[in-house]
Amino acid sequence: DVTVMSEDTDMRYYPTLYQTATGGKRASSSIPLSQIFAHKQITLVTDSAVSIDRKAKTVTTKSGKNYAYDIVIIGLGVVTNYFGIPGLSEYAYSIKTQNEVARFKAHLHKQLIDDGTVDLNYVVIGAGPTGIELAAALPTYLKHIIKNHGIREPRSLHVDIIEALPRLLPRLPKDASKAVAKRLRKLGIKVYLGSAVQGETADELLVNGKPIRSHTVIWTAGVTNHPFFKENAFALTPRGKVVVDFYLQAEDGVYIVGDNANTPYSGMAQTALHDGKFVAQNLIRIADGKEPKSYTTRRPVTVIPVGRNWAAFVWGGLRMYGWVGWVLRSLADLSGFHDLEPWPQATKQWLNEFEAQDDCIVCAIATSK
Repeated sequence: DVTVMSEDTDMRYYPTLYQTATGGKRASSSIPLSQIFAHKQITLVTDSAVSIDRKAKTVTTKSGKNYAYDIVIIGLGVVTNYFGIPGLSEYAYSIKTQNEVARFKAHLHKQLIDDGTVDLNYVVIGAGPTGIELAAALPTYLKHIIKNHGIREPRSLHVDIIEALPRLLPRLPKDASKAVAKRLRKLGIKVYLGSAVQGETADELLVNGKPIRSHTVIWTAGVTNHPFFKENAFALTPRGKVVVDFYLQAEDGVYIVGDNANTPYSGMAQTALHDGKFVAQNLIRIADGKEPKSYTTRRPVTVIPVGRNWAAFVWGGLRMYGWVGWVLRSLADLSGFHDLEPWPQATKQWLNEFEAQDDCIVCAIATSK
């Protein structure tokens, strides 16, 4: 018997959340779990795990129910970490969930409707893949909705990226970081490196002691491991990741996969998929009376879109930039959907990436003309 427990009814496809946040269809970054597991002998439970009893081998949920297990596989992902910076949790926007994406888009349109104007400064905090993808797509989206609302585009509209570290994309080689930085500058986006965010109010962001006036600050910088593991006394590394053995076990019968496990490429979507397949295959081997295999790392392929028709492709010593990188990224999404669904459904899901969707009535009227 296989039970899948999730607090969401849909799976978020993180690589395309930035597209949904900048005018793309919600369906391009969201797949119903019932669709993924259709025609499979799997029980879906919509609930949140809050505690685990190792002795009784049960998981207790937020709704108060207990689920017995022989094997439990935990992949809860990460949560936002504002590092205690005042005002960020109250005033900053985020795009880690569909609700956060909807709130961010509603804010952009509400400004145009209520004030008849736009911010002069849009600030993205964090120069990792998500921050770069969002910042690069934002100017085109802003120009599109400004036009839809019949408002004159201001001459000095800025999209900035704030990064505390000395270079963007710190997990990538320096030459790749330089290529992406050059592309961002070409798009008119300013990147401020080695810049510490110290606080935010309703009207401004404080960076290195200097205020930046803005009502639109998007936080993509910090995450931390899910609190479930600390609250349930798992052995953690100094970085907060769960200590696992050669089989991704934290304890006997308790497996940790994806962002939560202390593995070399933890935090990457491809790593989470690799971990899930590895544990599943080992459980099948054990059921067949065979010895489980030891975990081997797999270097993820990194493909980061930076504006329309341009992406950086990095895999070991291989580099591809520009339109070729963009095509590879698009094909990677198609392959990613196929990891979850058969080809016909995966192709339909992939085609959603090329369609627009906004809940704004003004934009709907403008685009229908």
